[in-house]
Amino acid sequence: MSDPDATGDAAGATDQAIDAKVDAAETAALDLANVNDADRQAALHAIADAIDDNRKAIQSANAEDVETAEELLEAGEYTQALVDRLKLSDAKLDSIVEMVRSVAGQDDPLGETLVARELDEDLELYKLAVPIGVVGTVFESRPDALVQIAALAIKSGNSVMLKGGSEASESNRVLFELIREATADHDAIPEGWAQLVEARADVTAMLEMDESIDLLMPRGSSSFVEYVQDNTSIPVLGHTEGICHIFVDHEADLDMATEVAFDAKVQYPAVCNAVETLLVHESVAEAFLPQIVTRYAAADVAVRGDERTREIVDVAAASEADWETEYGDLIVAVKVVDSLDDAIDHITAHGSKHTESIISEDADRAGRFMRSLDSASVFHNASTRFSDGYRFGLGAEVGISTGKIHARGPVGLEGLTTYKYHLEGDGHLVATYAGDDPRPFTHKEFDGEWVPGELSK
Repeated sequence: MSDPDATGDAAGATDQAIDAKVDAAETAALDLANVNDADRQAALHAIADAIDDNRKAIQSANAEDVETAEELLEAGEYTQALVDRLKLSDAKLDSIVEMVRSVAGQDDPLGETLVARELDEDLELYKLAVPIGVVGTVFESRPDALVQIAALAIKSGNSVMLKGGSEASESNRVLFELIREATADHDAIPEGWAQLVEARADVTAMLEMDESIDLLMPRGSSSFVEYVQDNTSIPVLGHTEGICHIFVDHEADLDMATEVAFDAKVQYPAVCNAVETLLVHESVAEAFLPQIVTRYAAADVAVRGDERTREIVDVAAASEADWETEYGDLIVAVKVVDSLDDAIDHITAHGSKHTESIISEDADRAGRFMRSLDSASVFHNASTRFSDGYRFGLGAEVGISTGKIHARGPVGLEGLTTYKYHLEGDGHLVATYAGDDPRPFTHKEFDGEWVPGELSK
């Protein structure tokens, strides 16, 4: 039996450690918000160089994680999709380096004047983009997510708490140390802006730090995201399942539909923007289904179809649960529908508001599909795999949000900023604009950038 006092001491030590890390991040956030873009860019290029120059060390650590994960895969505790997400190949490291440099090259999201408004003569109001502050992130088995999140955090002037999954612990430690050391060489970047969190108990502690952590971004299972949302008063930005759909309309180019549906499932099945359900208009089902099922079979995709699908092609039977399952694997559910409205109704009933696509040569029908769905991203004649911060030109993403408050879809730099108001006056008093004979406000928008202590007009 364990010693309860020892357990309590361990918990107390964990609390102290996470408190110290969050305090350091909070202090650094105030300084990082005032670091100029040139210094933030230089720090990002230093991170990219460090990763590029230390591939052997990264891949050695990653090999330990992958070996352990493959043992657990054989034991039935891990999925192949998780193991695939974990691996850092040369090509993956190339993309990580390119991603960091892409983030560095994005426009500076800070200090931009979003609104300039004259309230009265020599009384000017400015709405300015600023960092959120301290962002807490908890993410799944992909170690490249640690680099994405850290890169976006420093570019947007935010401190960040980085909690990766235990399955990627060795990879995450090496990547974090490279990032920390690379930015430590830049005097302008405050120490402590990024913190690595490893203990599971620290996540529970973070949920209670509403006075220090400004935003939480969990990336993981539905049950975990819901747990975070239910156990914190900190704003939470994230998504649960990525149950993405493609609808092949009766006006579709079927060759195009085959290529898009194949890409959306096979190009990288382990990610949240891969298609999970394929809806096919009944008038093209007999022509399209044999074509796509043959293509899927060549890539070892397991197809599960409804009764009407199975009347046309020889595939396994789909259950009701299949319509609400994120496989993250080479599995796809297929359903024949009678109409565009039926497709919309199915997605509305079973989707996760992530990403949907229609394949159709009829612009009006495509427009109705796109307007009628409440998903964060809706595409026409394109693979759902395009739902990605890098592909959207955001540099990278800290995650994909299926909510509607603050940010939606791939969350890049803009999603990591908020705003505040600066008011420049010349001794103005509210009393002037109140009472029996109040002076009226002018409330005129104008083009101008805020300059400390100066009036633009």
